[in-house]
Amino acid sequence: MAMRSLRVRDALVYRDHVQAIKAGLVSSIFTCNQLIHLYSNHGLLHEAHKLFDEMPHPNVFSWNAIIMAYIKAHNLAQARVLFESASHRDLVSYNSILSAYVGADRHETEALDLFTRMQSARDTIGIDEFTLTTMLNLAAKIRVLCYGKQMHSYMVKTANDLSRFALSSLIDMYSKCGSFQEACNVFGGCDGIVDLVSKNAMVGACCREGKMDMALNVFWKNSELNDTVSWNTLIAGYAQNGYMEKSLTLFVEMIENGIGFNEHTLASVLNACSGLKCLKLGKSVHAWVLKKDYSSNQFISSGIVDLYSKCGNIRYAELIYAEIGIKSPFAVASMIAGYSSQGKMTEAQRLFDSLLERNTVVWTALCSGYVKSRQCEAVFKLFREFRTKEALVPDAMIIIGVLGACAIQAALSLGKQIHAYILRMRFNVDKKLLSALVDMYSKCGNVTYAEKIFQPVTDSDRDAILYNVMIAGYAHHGFENKAIQLFQEMLNKSVKPDTVTFVALLSACRHRGLVKQGEQFFLSMEQDYNVLPEIYHYACMVDMYGRANQLEKAVEFMRKIPIQIDATIWGAFLNACQMSNDAELVKQAEKELLKVEADNGSRYVQLANAYAAKGKWDEMGRIRKKMRGYEAKKLAGCSWIYVENGIHVFTSGDTSHSKADVIYSTLICLNGKLYLSFTELKQLYEIQGGSYSRQKRYCSTIYATNSVSYLVTYGT
Repeated sequence: MAMRSLRVRDALVYRDHVQAIKAGLVSSIFTCNQLIHLYSNHGLLHEAHKLFDEMPHPNVFSWNAIIMAYIKAHNLAQARVLFESASHRDLVSYNSILSAYVGADRHETEALDLFTRMQSARDTIGIDEFTLTTMLNLAAKIRVLCYGKQMHSYMVKTANDLSRFALSSLIDMYSKCGSFQEACNVFGGCDGIVDLVSKNAMVGACCREGKMDMALNVFWKNSELNDTVSWNTLIAGYAQNGYMEKSLTLFVEMIENGIGFNEHTLASVLNACSGLKCLKLGKSVHAWVLKKDYSSNQFISSGIVDLYSKCGNIRYAELIYAEIGIKSPFAVASMIAGYSSQGKMTEAQRLFDSLLERNTVVWTALCSGYVKSRQCEAVFKLFREFRTKEALVPDAMIIIGVLGACAIQAALSLGKQIHAYILRMRFNVDKKLLSALVDMYSKCGNVTYAEKIFQPVTDSDRDAILYNVMIAGYAHHGFENKAIQLFQEMLNKSVKPDTVTFVALLSACRHRGLVKQGEQFFLSMEQDYNVLPEIYHYACMVDMYGRANQLEKAVEFMRKIPIQIDATIWGAFLNACQMSNDAELVKQAEKELLKVEADNGSRYVQLANAYAAKGKWDEMGRIRKKMRGYEAKKLAGCSWIYVENGIHVFTSGDTSHSKADVIYSTLICLNGKLYLSFTELKQLYEIQGGSYSRQKRYCSTIYATNSVSYLVTYGT
């Protein structure tokens, strides 16, 4: 059907051309210019250029028309060739190329060079408001505030800062460059005259900053001005800030108020459905899209791919993706994210490799996928590839992904290098990047560096996420008092704690045996902060009681858990049982744990270790035998160390390292020395009625094949 309608439109264009020839108007420059536009609008670039070549004396409008035809066809290289060879050029010619460069990826340098050239020739070609707002868009795109401020200064000097388009561009630039207060100052300086374009830009700036109450106030002020763009901006803002239900409520309100919606509205609604992982509602929106014939729109089709990917229905996502004619970067990124969420990184990489052109969206999607699947070496390799192949400065989300990989591997040296790169490239260090840096230093063992980054951050920039990573850093390193003090500061600054906050606090309490403090935090979650306890909170409490040797409290606490107890809680309970001499509780934990996770080899090893700790060697052997019978697999223990500018990975029982012979000979030597220690303990085991020979063999085997022992031996 689409092909047929295209042919009908082509026939109409040809008919107009034939009629022009018959009327003897072919020699008219005006008519030829109109025909070039007509051909261009219908994608007939070859015909447009052929007509242009046949013109004996093309004027500046002719040159602008053919240049714009190539810009519409996304062929900027040929558009620039025509621009340079044009016998006539005016401000429209320059603005057309400049705008095209700013709107495309990887052409930022060309845009800056062209603007410099325009400044040099401003006496002959001039610079107008369109030129300056386009450069503001460039500053916003590359997030370079100093460029934007220079443009603003120039606009004030030339009185080009007063129109509604200039004001909206300034608000947008300051917002995207991380200077929200300046955006507010521009909006507040409108002398009480609020126009729709500036108002919509301010709503967008508030949403970008996460200030949704302020966005709502701006939206409802002079509400008679609100149009479809206003509603779309607010609906999208709520969805992007995680308020999916509110986003959908606003969409319903929009329909009830008789405001017409478009493809951007539906894209935001699909985003909300994806965020809620509500497949049923998403399918309803998909049906609506098909009924309204919006499926050919790239925003919509990308949103549908994203919906099915996030809801775990990769087969549907693949079907929709296959039907998309021109694959948008967002659709590709959604498919990559979908594959990544299911651990299918081979398919994600294959899709990425098939792209002829890649923008930051797909680079970020693949990088995030590797981080989520904990394939850190792949993250580092991808970042090196990005820096080699792309002229752009990496998007902040790519840097956040690389910092996440450094945190996973505790690669402090690499993390410092990335931090230096951020400073050298003058990144706009926003809240997300700050949180990633604090988290990286904390997990790499340098809580002092994490503090140095956290402390200078102003109160306005300290959100729940930043507080959470710092509290978790303190808790992980045994600074429970600092963690609790920071929590109190968080409350004093009116930052609302969430589920992650309480996981960090309870972790601090369980590691330091602060049972009463932990109980107070747990009770306050729901009573004071309306935060419902989740699996990890219950597991922390059980583990805390176990570490404090209060098994009776752990048993009583588990009886009161209102949700279904999963393997995480039973695993914590099993650890608690190891602190007591009650073998029956271990039996109970075994029964429940294997009922939930019978195919998880790690649980069998955990049970075997629990029986071994109590000297129940027959039970340990029974568990090992059961594990083999079920063919349950346990991921091999893995450790790594950063030595001599490289990461060395060690796996239990692995002999593939280049210095394996030296490592093993050293371990044999250490094992021989441990034998003396075992001999000294022999008498003690015999007095306790234990089997010394089994214990010795068990401990020697564990030590000799443990990945940590490889790492320590190599590192020293």
